[in-house]
This record gives sequence, C-alpha cells and structure tokens, in this order.
Amino acid sequence: MKISDLLSPADVTIDVRASNKALLLKEFATRAAAGLGLPADRVASYLLKREELGSTGIGKGVAIPHARLPDLQRPCGLLAKLKQPIEFDAIDGQAVDILFVLLLPAAAETEALAALALVARTLRPPENLARLRAAKTASELYSAIA
Repeated sequence: MKISDLLSPADVTIDVRASNKALLLKEFATRAAAGLGLPADRVASYLLKREELGSTGIGKGVAIPHARLPDLQRPCGLLAKLKQPIEFDAIDGQAVDILFVLLLPAAAETEALAALALVARTLRPPENLARLRAAKTASELYSAIA
C-alpha cells in the first residue's frame, strides 16, 4: 500500500482556515462525504466520536483524524495544510498545521491498521514534514507526500 492508494491530487487542500478542531473535522467530513456519496453528518459523527476517545494529534504539528465507517469499501484520505495552526490537544501540546483525515472500512481491520500505520510513518520524518510545510500549492503538497 502506498499513500497514493489512499489519496488523490483532488483530495489535497492548502491554506485551510479553521477556528477549532470540531469545525475543522466537520468541514473535512463534508468534503469526504461528497466524494463518497455518504451523509456528511454521519461521517462527522464517526470522526468526532473517535476524537472523543483521545486526540489524534500525533505531535510535531501533525494530526491524523480517522474513523472506521461500516459502508466504506476501501480506505481513503484527505490531506490539508492549514493557514494557521490550531489547538488539537496533540500529544506534545503543539498546535496542528498538517492534517491527514483517514476514513477506513470497518470490516477490513488489517487493511485499516496498515493504512493508518502507513500515514503515521510517512508523516513522522522531519524532512517529510519540511517538504509538506514548504509546499505553496495543492499539487506541490500532493507531490511532497505521494
């Protein structure tokens, strides 16, 4: 599995503005739902419920909000670079400026864990984060991760 299996260039956004985590997650749920043909409020509900279990802010300004949805057939993602970092209750206390929303099929547990691990491994190295933060366009952002 590669990042390009989870993410297409159309799923990448730059300079996203958000005032808080809940609004950001709802916005990305709406974007994802449109592409998947699912109700936005249902996708948002799954993402927000997962976030209640503990922050998906993994540190170094990165968050990987994720949820397992019963009607999803394959993992898919959305990547964003925020205009201004926002508070995300991350493990290291840092505000988040790189967001990778990952929606996973509830039925395929092994595949879901593999996708989550891939995203986390990709977003961990400082040189990868530097490339993402240096991106000026959505296509540059996609190229920096794919």
